[in-house]
Amino acid sequence: MSTAHAHAPANTSTGISHAKLGTWSFLASEIMLFGGLISAYVILRSGSSHMAIPPREMMGVPLATINTFVLITSSVTMVLALVGIQRGNIQQFARFMSCTIGGGFIFLLIKAYEYNHKWHEGITLSSNLFGSFYYTLTGLHVLHVTGGIVLLFMILFAGLRGDYTKNHERVECAGLYWHFVDLVWVILFPILYLL
Repeated sequence: MSTAHAHAPANTSTGISHAKLGTWSFLASEIMLFGGLISAYVILRSGSSHMAIPPREMMGVPLATINTFVLITSSVTMVLALVGIQRGNIQQFARFMSCTIGGGFIFLLIKAYEYNHKWHEGITLSSNLFGSFYYTLTGLHVLHVTGGIVLLFMILFAGLRGDYTKNHERVECAGLYWHFVDLVWVILFPILYLL
């Protein structure tokens, strides 16, 4: 068996590799989780008298806008990291993967500051229905960003060891997850901060 075949990803009967099928299946379950919560929020916001929306000034739209830009940029750097490893350019891979991880950390730092500010402004988990949904949706998203950072660190270290020089599939799957996390935020940002 040649080295190329030894490192080739195994495919399922659908022609999709096990790693990609597993990743897409996991993301489908995540779409159902976030989709259910977001749908419940939108329905209650449009029809419940208990959904008191805080004034926009209290929501910190400028900070949330910066966080949106940070996550979108981190998706671009994730793509560039994948291109780097596909070309065998470990320096490019490491540089852009580090930028992606850095973007995740910046997002979390801004979110921590924002949580503290909102708590002091009176927007808490138990303040009203909006507060409960706000912290549930954004808190769940923060957990996914944190998990993504851990995953990307593992991918970065394995890539630096040369694990992905022949098979870049794990980097690609990690990228799919990261893009999903960014897409969720792109949906949460307008419905929680702008509408």
